[in-house]
Amino acid sequence: MCGIVGAVAQRDITPVLVEGLRRLEYRGYDSCGVAVHADGQLRRSRSTQRVAELAEQIEHDHLAGFTGIAHTRWATHGAPVTQNAHPHFSGLNLDEPRIALVHNGIIENHDELRAELTQIGYTFVSQTDTEVVAHLVDHLYAGDLFEAVQQAVRRLQGAYAIAVFCRDEPHRVVGARQGSPLVVGVGEGENFLASDALALAGTTDRIIYLEEGDVVDLQLNGVWVVDAEGRRVEREIHVVHVHTGAADLGPYRHFMQKEIFEQPRAVGDTLQDIESITPELFGDQAYKIFKQVDSVLVLACGTSYYAGLTAKYWIESIAQVPVSVEIASEYRYRDSVPNPNSLVVTISQSGETADTLAALKHARSLGMQHTLTICNVATSAMVRECALNFITRAGVEIGVASTKAFTTQLTALFMLALSLAQVRGRLSEEAEAQHIKALRHLPTAIGAVLALEPQIIAWAERFAGKENALFLGRGMHYPIALEGALKLKEISYIHAEAYPAGELKHGPLALVTEHMPVVVVAPHDALLEKLKSNMQEVRARGGDLYVFADADSRIASSEGTHVIRMPEHYGMLSPILHTVPLQLLSYHTACARGTDVDKPRNLAKSVTVE
Repeated sequence: MCGIVGAVAQRDITPVLVEGLRRLEYRGYDSCGVAVHADGQLRRSRSTQRVAELAEQIEHDHLAGFTGIAHTRWATHGAPVTQNAHPHFSGLNLDEPRIALVHNGIIENHDELRAELTQIGYTFVSQTDTEVVAHLVDHLYAGDLFEAVQQAVRRLQGAYAIAVFCRDEPHRVVGARQGSPLVVGVGEGENFLASDALALAGTTDRIIYLEEGDVVDLQLNGVWVVDAEGRRVEREIHVVHVHTGAADLGPYRHFMQKEIFEQPRAVGDTLQDIESITPELFGDQAYKIFKQVDSVLVLACGTSYYAGLTAKYWIESIAQVPVSVEIASEYRYRDSVPNPNSLVVTISQSGETADTLAALKHARSLGMQHTLTICNVATSAMVRECALNFITRAGVEIGVASTKAFTTQLTALFMLALSLAQVRGRLSEEAEAQHIKALRHLPTAIGAVLALEPQIIAWAERFAGKENALFLGRGMHYPIALEGALKLKEISYIHAEAYPAGELKHGPLALVTEHMPVVVVAPHDALLEKLKSNMQEVRARGGDLYVFADADSRIASSEGTHVIRMPEHYGMLSPILHTVPLQLLSYHTACARGTDVDKPRNLAKSVTVE
């Protein structure tokens, strides 16, 4: 969610800060701001509009400086209003502030600290937990900002990434992280901080990934890091080439549309011209670990959770390994029965999802050390935390609603099912060859589904006036129905729910009227005839059916039944193909309703707080 950019240089760094915020817009935010050290004072501009409006405001305010920090905020403590926007200032005399600070995360003991600082004499002008941190640093400041921040973070409980600078030390920025990502960009005679290396693309490609508990001191001539124990440490500098072309829309209206149409390429890149199924696809130690495991535990949130639910069907069917799928935000808050022989699989687009990282650490604390992550960012915290990994090649995903990240996750999870089956002796050479052939054809098959867009646009015009929708699926397509409903509600703001079609009679049928569109995922599989009976239950109550049916499913259009035929039935990989038209339906419905497709209200791309 929130984004941080900071810099210390010998040039005006406001353009760098603003450009960094632009690159982080995809994460979602509801306010933004920049603060700089200018003429011996702290100056800032803040806005509850977009970064483009902030840039105009900065130009109007003639804001410029050699040292500064910037932030995009997604509201947690306090409404999205200017007084709650970052950066926050501190000083016993707020007319002459001494400290400027930005913060990602949540400080759990902010009430206690607020009471203490109020008693000392600090005035709070916001409802945020962040202002507490700014005042705490100011209170502890005795001429050395690095020392003050180290002392301050020892008092903080919760998750945070912070960047701070001081009026009295004009060429210094200090950062710290605990449970929220923060990277350092190393330059020549200048250095940078950011919550994501993407923010620094085009400025520097030399990146240091800070570890949990690190505090970093940025000055013109160097970078110094101490760990959680206060010991000076050297962190490796990585050369990271961030592809910036992803930020160009090209011929598309929105990034979400572009990313939907990038899926053939993304899936193809993820497959990497696969020639055989081997455990080594998941790491050098994968064969040894896969031989030891007797079950799989999937931990994920949101769309990634639905990918895990789909994988459960594949892994149990192909590899005959029992699978449990847990919502990461719930898993660590209940008593569970750990199995040290379970393979713990985390799924995350960013690899920084706070709930999933916390659930992973909890699983490890219970003695489950066989860990694997399916992730889109090779340098993320989740990749560093897990023994094994598979990096999807979706590329940067700008739209908040996940599309190509989801289909590449599914592709990776299908290969995991095959790898586990192979290690257990359940994948014959003939079956492996058939699966590989199907995987190689997958990008072409997705391209054929994308050609259905004109028909889906016509459906979207009908959906635009609705306020509720049901999605139905059976078997391994039920999670795809869940994902379709999530997409519709995320970007069009239409209330949508998904159910296993066999559950209609157990409650949802009460909602069905002629005003309730019912979307059905109808592949030609073993459950098709059951599904047809469920569809008849909807029609008998006057419900309007919108069916994505395989070409040979013998479902015809009629009054109240609208059918779009999929190009082909795709067997075990059918869930991936059926995902694509649901994405298009949601996208075009949102367009017809005039919503902000790429930045839906109240949502963030990367959820780095609980």
